[in-house]
Amino acid sequence: MGDAKTPSQTVDFDSIIVRFGGEIWTKKAWTRHQYERLILQNIKQVMKFNNFPVSKVIRTYGRLFVKAEKAEEASQKVAKVFGISSLSPALETSSRLEDIVEKSSLLANQKIRNGNTFAVKCRRVGSHPYGSRDVCSLVGHRILENLGEKYGLKVDLKRPDITFGIDIRDEKAFIFDKVVEGQGGLPLGAQPRLIGLLNSEINSAVACWLVMKRGCPIIPLYFDNMPYTDEKVTERAIDHATTLLDWAIGFPRRLYIISNGQNLKEIVRKSPNYLTRLLCKRMMYKIAEKAAEMFRAEGIVTGETVETPETLHDLNLLSQAARQYPIHRPLLGFDKQEIEGLATKIGISPQVELKVCGVISTKPKTLTKLQGIIEAEKKLNIEEIIDQSMKSLKIMSL
Repeated sequence: MGDAKTPSQTVDFDSIIVRFGGEIWTKKAWTRHQYERLILQNIKQVMKFNNFPVSKVIRTYGRLFVKAEKAEEASQKVAKVFGISSLSPALETSSRLEDIVEKSSLLANQKIRNGNTFAVKCRRVGSHPYGSRDVCSLVGHRILENLGEKYGLKVDLKRPDITFGIDIRDEKAFIFDKVVEGQGGLPLGAQPRLIGLLNSEINSAVACWLVMKRGCPIIPLYFDNMPYTDEKVTERAIDHATTLLDWAIGFPRRLYIISNGQNLKEIVRKSPNYLTRLLCKRMMYKIAEKAAEMFRAEGIVTGETVETPETLHDLNLLSQAARQYPIHRPLLGFDKQEIEGLATKIGISPQVELKVCGVISTKPKTLTKLQGIIEAEKKLNIEEIIDQSMKSLKIMSL
């Protein structure tokens, strides 16, 4: 097995081990193959966008092995690809036992520090003249020989400071010491597009992210309420869209903006004060349906929750404004703390909410009747409002 001298050579990770989400394993073969193909396509887009050239991809059952320079840095970017359970920057070598032991020892020499404990785990697929236990035993023995006395190193199989993983696939082996958590879910593009009603509140961005995690690309649509809001509201909505689209590399990086101030002015002028919030939101849904038709989306997603000022009764009144496309509300089962936790994970900092300046009533009215809503909408030229709103549509590249 060679001598036991401490290796002085440094090594850089040259591969990324990509493990598919557990949900994908439950699919039938054809569907699983399609999802894996989408994940690979999305990974390549992320690598290209971040200037990490991919030299080779090895596909095996349940795994992708992506050959690339700066694999450790690249793995942090690839971790945002939906459909992946975890990743590991790794060193590639042959499946010869001596090569595995030597490469593992090189990695250990770089990673181990004084007083560390370690363990070795091996996963093996294919036919080899040794077993997984042989690999763990020999690698562990070599690491102790080389570094045990120098660092006071000990083996701990239950709670080690460092776990060296060895993934052997036929003639190749990949050695790693870190597992980066993925997002799971379904690969983006596995489901149809949705119109995402995006605003300055974190709820809307979190709702969009949750449906993206289920495979739905988002077409972010922002209603600009100027002059009833200031530029900070729009800036925050743009920031939210930019953060969301960082989770959708390879898909269009565009925010769609509709001028809504004139619509709001018309609703406030012609409607009872207690109905303005519901009427404004219903109008937004009607406009969003036109956008869904234009972009061939399959529905609309919003960040609404069951809390003041909206109740389930109010949400029912709002939903009835959309007649052609479903309204999806993925946050109905979440509380404020859970939503803020997800926002932080996504990369959006919970901030003080920016309100529309004093023109929309927040005063609740018990069980507003649909008939009252319909009567109020008769005073509005809804078709003209929708038509003018779609003509105001602007596209912002992000």
